[in-house]
Amino acid sequence: MSYVDGFVIAVPRANKEAFRAHAAMAAPIFKDHGATRVMECWGDDVPPGKVTDFYRAVQATEDEVVVFSWIEYPSKAVRDACMAKVMADPRSEAISKDYPFDGIRMIFGGFEPIVEA
Repeated sequence: MSYVDGFVIAVPRANKEAFRAHAAMAAPIFKDHGATRVMECWGDDVPPGKVTDFYRAVQATEDEVVVFSWIEYPSKAVRDACMAKVMADPRSEAISKDYPFDGIRMIFGGFEPIVEA
């Protein structure tokens, strides 16, 4: 099975197009170094929870939207190699200077799929 990096971030509503453009520049960098798929999803139907939810997870404010993203790789080994190459790629440095979101509140992690249908 593949390997997945997942991300949840809060993005100001006003920055939707800036975020889309940023993500569109980042995706080819990951794909050039081994990722098979990059998905960036703008929150559309994200309900508030009673105990916890996506908004609280990233401390989203009323003027922010929750974005759920993932990157797929053929394996964890490919992901590890890809991440090292992405960090060394000069294109990464260029797009990391002006994030259209607060990166400190991003949550992320690597996941091993256990069911794929």
